[in-house]
Amino acid sequence: MLGPAVLGLSLWALLHLGTGAPLCLSQQLRMNGDYVLGGLFPLSEAGEAGLGSRTRPSSPVCTRFSSNGLLWALAMKMAVEEINNRSDLLPGLRLGYDLFDTCSEPVLAMKPSLMFLAKADSHDIAAYCNYTQYQPRVLAVIGPHSSELSVVTGKFFGFFLMPQVSYGASMELLSARETFPSFFRTVPSDRVQLTAAVELLQEFGWNWVAALGSDDEYGRQGLGIFSTLAAARGICIAHEGLVPLPRADGPLLGKVQDVLHQVNQSSVQVVLLFTSARAAHALFSYSISSKLSPKVWVASEAWLTSDLVMGLPGMAQVGTVLGFLQRGAQLHKFSQYVKTHLALAADPVFCAALGEREQGLEEDVVGRRCPQCDCITLQNVSAGLNHHQTFSVYAAVYSVAQALHNTLQCNASGCPMQDPVKPWQLLENMYNLTFHAGGLTLRFNSNGNVDMEYDLKLWVWQGPVPELHDVGRFNGSLWTDSLKIRWHTSNNQKPVSQCSRQCQEGQVRRVKGFHSCCYDCVDCKAGSYRKSPDDLACSFCNQDEWSPERSTRCFRRRLRFLAWGEPAVLLLLLLLSLALGLVLAALGLFIRHRDSPLVQASGGPLACFGLVCLGLVCLSVLLFPGQPSSALCLAQQPSSHLPLTGCLSTLILQAAEIFVESELPLSWADRLSGCLRGPWAWLVVLLAMLVEAALCAWYLVAFPPEVVTDWRMLPTEALVHCRTRSWVSFGLVHATNATLAFLCFLGTFLVQSRPGRYNRARGLTFAMLAYFITWVSFVPLLANVQVVLRPAVQMGALLLCVLGILAAFHLPRCYLLVRQPELNTPEFFLGRGPGDARDRNDADTGNQGKPE
Repeated sequence: MLGPAVLGLSLWALLHLGTGAPLCLSQQLRMNGDYVLGGLFPLSEAGEAGLGSRTRPSSPVCTRFSSNGLLWALAMKMAVEEINNRSDLLPGLRLGYDLFDTCSEPVLAMKPSLMFLAKADSHDIAAYCNYTQYQPRVLAVIGPHSSELSVVTGKFFGFFLMPQVSYGASMELLSARETFPSFFRTVPSDRVQLTAAVELLQEFGWNWVAALGSDDEYGRQGLGIFSTLAAARGICIAHEGLVPLPRADGPLLGKVQDVLHQVNQSSVQVVLLFTSARAAHALFSYSISSKLSPKVWVASEAWLTSDLVMGLPGMAQVGTVLGFLQRGAQLHKFSQYVKTHLALAADPVFCAALGEREQGLEEDVVGRRCPQCDCITLQNVSAGLNHHQTFSVYAAVYSVAQALHNTLQCNASGCPMQDPVKPWQLLENMYNLTFHAGGLTLRFNSNGNVDMEYDLKLWVWQGPVPELHDVGRFNGSLWTDSLKIRWHTSNNQKPVSQCSRQCQEGQVRRVKGFHSCCYDCVDCKAGSYRKSPDDLACSFCNQDEWSPERSTRCFRRRLRFLAWGEPAVLLLLLLLSLALGLVLAALGLFIRHRDSPLVQASGGPLACFGLVCLGLVCLSVLLFPGQPSSALCLAQQPSSHLPLTGCLSTLILQAAEIFVESELPLSWADRLSGCLRGPWAWLVVLLAMLVEAALCAWYLVAFPPEVVTDWRMLPTEALVHCRTRSWVSFGLVHATNATLAFLCFLGTFLVQSRPGRYNRARGLTFAMLAYFITWVSFVPLLANVQVVLRPAVQMGALLLCVLGILAAFHLPRCYLLVRQPELNTPEFFLGRGPGDARDRNDADTGNQGKPE
């Protein structure tokens, strides 16, 4: 801690910082201790000339001062001093530090790296077969800040298994344990940052972007990761290119022009720029001078906060700049710490004492470590006091201190292990290390990375240099506050960066060209649907589902069959009531007048049996409506055709009797008529019904109708119906009835009725004509009507057939029974009058007298 006298001197020096007196900050970059930590910081930058034109392995002069590098070095100093002042972390021990300038160049970072690996109190690195007992000058290295430098130093330190903790190198390659076994970092890898960038693009609907990276390992690997992540999320990269690094002897301008020209040709509005600060500076310099159209720039962490890029004149013209910065703990004491040490650096007495105490052997090799640091003011560094990587440096120091604490087995009373710790021994305790820094608990995972949240930053112009405003957060998932984002568009509308418009509901994309984001929108046809907005083809509905055109879902099909409540069924039921009513009325009249000549002439009991059969035909119609089942399908045809056979068999007996009486001699007629009216008549009926029953049984056994559900015949419904497996067998079921009707028609068609008698043949003829007209019309109608209406067609045919037989044969007799009972005599119906036998005998005699 600083004493009161030193504080007084510090306040005096702070008041005189602006006088321009030289400081002694360069002498504060080294401090002895029991264990020394090396530090690599970009205290300055090399000019564009010098490195590429070297002909000797000499060190170029680094002239451009980097205020951020100095602040990061001071953050390491503060962390070491805090640890030394604590009694719980390394009690009884004192950490030291040895800080060097990398000049932001891999070539220049090698000299301090060699200094770190030199043997303690020496400038030499001895060559040994085994470095297990080798004790270098430093125990671990903090830094460097960039991935480009860390790739070089990481392999170098990895050979000696010296722990290296970077505070800014984020390249994914550094996570490879086989290549970089001793590398750790207190920042997440680029994969996390790029995952956040991809989610940002998805959040704002940007799927047509350009991706540019710096022409180095950092930019190339970042572009590779982004391409993989973007492709997995459906984001198309319209153009992918590399931005060359500034070189004095290279054709930089022409290459930058080509890159930007290709970006503009792709007509994208969003560009991911994953480059180093110097490459971004070169790109934007040309973009501003050429007055290219503004775009949305998604920045990498490497240049988002770079003074080199933010201070470029005209940067406000490039568009909207968004990027992610890691979120660390706030180091509230750091600002005061910097002010105090700048004040001390301006105190001649303090500087004189420091020079005598902290002079090291390496000063003879590297000279003054940061000459530019001795010529700054508080104003030069005030802008970077809250830089996000300051905490990363602070945490890196605490990670090494915690690992040393664990290695030495320290406790409240001290550290029992007395032997000096070698770097490889410290490394063993760095893996999966959990440590505390600034109130946060951090942990190195198996790849040496830490998990930290990111803040989404937006450049907001309120002066010559933009301010960084928080507009979102990423901690595995993205959250944005869109209302805080100020877009570069004139009406502050979010820019659109898409190759093709979004397809509407029920449309899928038909890709054209090489990019999946360039497509035509195609409607999904009926029976298919769009499952998700990213589908390239419509998905078909299941067979029990349907969908209209341009649908995004399928609907369950409703079962469709001839339902009881349909209008066609209701009309047929009315027709059934009429037919059944007429059958019952006729049957009642026939039973009441069963002994009358009219009923006897109609067949007597056979006529009543025929009417009962017609009633059963009417009732069989009730098996056709409703949801089909296996039992109903099997019962429909036999239940309708067997009773019809019984009716037609009684009618053919009537026709045979008329034919015998009219066309045969009297002796034959009397004999045959008796047979047609007695028990033999019932035998004919039985035989006819047995034949029909046999045909129906064969039909049901050989080709049984089955219940089927047709999912495709109707657009929105599933048709359930009884499927006829063989139309030939179906026709044979009708063959018996058709044969009976045909024979009946032949037996009555040419018969002449005697005057003064009832013409029984005419009624049978018209009844059979009605039968044939009905069933002949039924065949084409059944073949052409919709399947769902086929049961209705069969119902109608059966009822019309019944009504035709009733109207032509039975109802005229009923009319005579009711309206003209005086005609109900044997002479009129049975032919039993006095003249009947005489007429027949005369006819027979006359025929015998005629010569042949």
